[in-house]
Amino acid sequence: MSRKTVDRGRDSGNGQFIKVEEAKRRPSTTTIERVPKPGYGDTKDHK
Repeated sequence: MSRKTVDRGRDSGNGQFIKVEEAKRRPSTTTIERVPKPGYGDTKDHK
């Protein structure tokens, strides 16, 4: 079974995505968050 989300690192200053390894090295200026994979972000039903 495939997961619908993935861990991504984000720079807290400018909001850009960075590698998770880099985010773990700089925990005071970064966050690691779970973001949906492409195609799984919209949870609303469309007709």
